[in-house]
Formats: sequence, structure tokens, C-alpha cells
Amino acid sequence: METRQLEYFVAVAEELSFTRAAARVFAVQSSVSAGVRALEAELGARLFERTKRAVTLTSQGEALLPRARAVLDAVDEARAAVAPGPHLVRGTVRLGVFTNLGYLGLPRVLAAFRERHPGVELRLTPSPAGSTGLGEDVRRGVVDVAFTGLDPQDHPGLRYTRLTSATFVAVLPAGHALAGAASVTPGDLADERVVTTPRGFGNRVVAERAFAHAGVAPRADTEVADVGDLPAFVAAGFGVAVVPADMYEPSDGAVAVPLDAPETWSLGLVTRPHPSAAAAALVAGLVHALGSAPTPR
Repeated sequence: METRQLEYFVAVAEELSFTRAAARVFAVQSSVSAGVRALEAELGARLFERTKRAVTLTSQGEALLPRARAVLDAVDEARAAVAPGPHLVRGTVRLGVFTNLGYLGLPRVLAAFRERHPGVELRLTPSPAGSTGLGEDVRRGVVDVAFTGLDPQDHPGLRYTRLTSATFVAVLPAGHALAGAASVTPGDLADERVVTTPRGFGNRVVAERAFAHAGVAPRADTEVADVGDLPAFVAAGFGVAVVPADMYEPSDGAVAVPLDAPETWSLGLVTRPHPSAAAAALVAGLVHALGSAPTPR
């Protein structure tokens, strides 16, 4: 088994296209196809289902993918360890992100990281399932590092590093009876229609825990994929919302009132228990730029 074959396999698995994979690894398509076929022959397993319209991973391909990535990461680390001159971290890091991280100045932070680690290639990948989906992507090896709005106990088996924490605010229509209150409790919102994010999003999971702790279960009538859009939906009369204070974006016709609840929303990072040198360097860089000291578990 050759590392080049694994590189071809990972490229096709991530691009789901032999054409795009070939362009990515700077090879002709016939070489990529031949390399994947040779790998399949050596393993005695079909790794991809190929049709005229699509390329998909088989169950055997799904099982191989995280292991192939681990092998390639180890090769990068071995090369870096014996490279002449100053130690240079090399490799590719797939970073799982979700919406509404604009307040972190992420492009600037990642640009600074690239300047310090020019040998690391960064690829940003979103998940439609929010923090829950990103945690699963890390566990499956689809991404190496992921932001999460869930707590450490929500990611069993993964290494968790806390960055920041924020209290919640209730977003109410400007004409709401509690719009001028100093604070509100989850119980005050028990009979309200709620605008929220889809299931699995960290802010929704933690907010629902706050309601459950208070013994209430408001009706989630409307789901919106972007936390930043919730205040506008509140202003339009769809209901009320509960969002982390750091993510609140003002909107005409809506006001934010502090939520009096013990639960807080934390922004963190998750990796596999033994991340690659490049992934560990990215976590360290993000902690330095955005957060507190790491608290791995």
C-alpha cells in the first residue's frame, strides 16, 4: 500500500469526484483512477460506488477514510520531525465551522495562523446539523477540529477545549409586555411561541436545558438556520427567541432582555483524543487568539 494511493483515495472521498480529486492532487484523472483501483485490489474491497452521475463511498470506504487520514497525518509528522532547519508543522487541517462566528473575527485569526504556519493547509467545512453534526464529523474523521456550542459531556470520547462563555438573552418584540424588564426567567416565556434554530444546534440544546430546568417546555413553532436571523423573525411577529448574548444581532422591532437562568452557552473546540501536530497547532492558535487556557478532557 502506497501513501500516494491513500492520498488519491482521500481526495476522491472528500471531493466525490475523480475529476476534482485529480486537479487537487495535481495528477491526471487516469492516474487517480488507477491508484484507487490498485488500492481496492490490495484491500479486496470496493471503496466507491461509481455511476455516470455520482461517486459515493461504500461502507468499506467509510471505514477506511478516517484511518487513511490518520496514516497521511502520521506521514506528514514524520517528514516534519526529520526536516532540516527549524521545526515546521505541515499537513492539512479540516476545520468545522457554523454560522454566526463573525464576531470572532475568524478570517483575521486564521490569516495570522497561516502566517505562523505556512506549511499547514486549512479547509473550512460547515455542517447543516450544527454543533451536534460537527462533533460527529470529528468522530468520523470528516474534520480534524470543529467549533462547538455544546458542553464537554455532549462530546464523549473527544478532546474539548473551551474558548469563551456567554449568558443568554431573551429576544422579544419591542411591544412585548416584558420588553422593558430588567430580566426575564424561562418561566416567564412558558406560554410563548418560540423561534429557534434546528435540532442539534448548540444554542438550542443549551437553551432547551434552561427551560427544562425551570420545568417548562415552550412551543418551538419556527426553525431558522441562522442564529443571526432570529431577531428579525421575532420583530416580524413569529414569537420570541433565546440566544447567546455574544450572538445577538440587533434588529428594529426587537429587544434583548437578559435571561435569568443558571445555564450559559460555551464556545469550544473539539478534536479526536490524539490530534495531528497541525490540528493541535490550530487549536493552540485559536485558544491564543480567542479564548482562555485549554481544558482538555
